[in-house]
Amino acid sequence: MLPNSELQQIKNKFGIIGNNPEFLHAINVAVQVAPTDLSVLITGESGVGKENFPKIIHQYSQRKHEKYIAVNCGAIPEGTIDSELFGHEKGSFTGALTDRKGYFEEANGGTIFLDEVGELPLATQARLLRILETGEFIKVGSSKVQKTNVRIIAATNVNINNAIEQGKFREDLYYRLNATHIEIPALRNRKEDILPLFNKFASDFSIKYQRPCIKLSEEAVKELGNYYWRGNIRQLKNIAEQISAIETEPFISGETLLYYLPDEPHSRLPLHIKGKGTQSAFNPDPEMLFKAMLEMKKEIENLKQTVNEILENRGSVIKTPISALPAHSDAIEVEFSDQPTPSVDDIQKELIKKALKKHGGKKELAALELKMSIRTLYRKIKEYGLEE
Repeated sequence: MLPNSELQQIKNKFGIIGNNPEFLHAINVAVQVAPTDLSVLITGESGVGKENFPKIIHQYSQRKHEKYIAVNCGAIPEGTIDSELFGHEKGSFTGALTDRKGYFEEANGGTIFLDEVGELPLATQARLLRILETGEFIKVGSSKVQKTNVRIIAATNVNINNAIEQGKFREDLYYRLNATHIEIPALRNRKEDILPLFNKFASDFSIKYQRPCIKLSEEAVKELGNYYWRGNIRQLKNIAEQISAIETEPFISGETLLYYLPDEPHSRLPLHIKGKGTQSAFNPDPEMLFKAMLEMKKEIENLKQTVNEILENRGSVIKTPISALPAHSDAIEVEFSDQPTPSVDDIQKELIKKALKKHGGKKELAALELKMSIRTLYRKIKEYGLEE
């Protein structure tokens, strides 16, 4: 293990935040394998920050003064991926007006990072395997064998074993790439790092938007830690930016934070389908699911009843809860003219107008009253032409 002081230097250098033991172990492995020429396979969910580790490996390797090229394999169309990676000869296909060097030729002597390597077509995988085994490649439209000396680091968020079983990924290529394996833990498994990351993003965005830095209440901190974070660090950063840009008050309550989090069960427990070779992250109790379904059915029936009452009693003042459910202690009155029959959009527009009027135009309070996210409210305001 690296000394703590050296680990901190690495984190500062690459803008990395985190003290989770699994995460620190991944950094240690990256530094230890860097001086070798072993290929490295980095795995982890989308958004966990896999792109930082190839940079660490390159900077601590003997190739640090040579080129480092990062390629997102999933962003390149299948028809041009071979040309991008290996180059092409003039006239090899329509639009090939000149000879072109590929990334493997450009990166000769250095490091190439193949992000989303699991998205490569099988034919391209065969070409990549040849480079790993012999250092040789052939440009598209050429018969000349060329040599390259590159360190290959690959990353993927797909389950490679499943891809191999499905015939979508070559097993021999997997073994070549996986000379060293680094697994980056998901953000939900790094609970101690969630708040420091959020605070760092909030600080950055306060500078960007020239606003006071947002602060979370104890309840908001709890909600932040309990959330599932399917999008990992990328999602956390996005949420921090939204709150920093939209909220006018710097102090963020737990209730306000929840409106920025995409729909998840309030328990924040993940529900995964158990598949071959995997373990379910959550095994729900059948009785609990049955009760939840009954509650959902009851809410739907209440919603239908409320809408029917609105439609049947047009022309009169109707007291209806903003959540479209009955039993609300502070209902907003909505008036409709005798004709024509109001549509669902008419009803929702009137509810939003009344909520905004009730709260003096304060959208955050209106959103809470309407039981919708602040983003949805802004979208509806624009959709219904209620900006004024």
